[in-house]
Amino acid sequence: MLNRTKPDKRDWRAVMYSNILIPVVADEGHDNQKGLDAARALATSGARFTLLHVMEPIPSIASSEIPTEVLAKVREGIAQAMSRLGKTLPNAQVQLVSGHAGRTIVDFANQYGSDCIVVASHRPGLGDYFLGSTAARVVRFAQCSVHVVR
Repeated sequence: MLNRTKPDKRDWRAVMYSNILIPVVADEGHDNQKGLDAARALATSGARFTLLHVMEPIPSIASSEIPTEVLAKVREGIAQAMSRLGKTLPNAQVQLVSGHAGRTIVDFANQYGSDCIVVASHRPGLGDYFLGSTAARVVRFAQCSVHVVR
């Protein structure tokens, strides 16, 4: 039987964050609520939240076939969805950027001094073991704490 007379000062439940980055997928097929709830639970009073959506670049061979107004409409739809999500958290800002998701999330967190990243993950499939998921890349390379939610 374990008998502790003093609480462990490194108790993980006492860790709170003040600058939380929440990468989100801004389409109707994804539920971002678990990530938002986790971020809220990990936040200090007055914490700043950044919701980040990374748009992967479209290969030039495909993008040349897509009308620019279609791409602009897609980007506008994502921006509107991000704006709605941002209103669900206090002190939240939204960012829509382009790049490779795993690298861009880590770079963004480093550049803006995030002390925690709350990233959603799916159950890994065979392809993830060879290529690595976005969440796995963030966990491997982030310089701050990372909380993965499923």
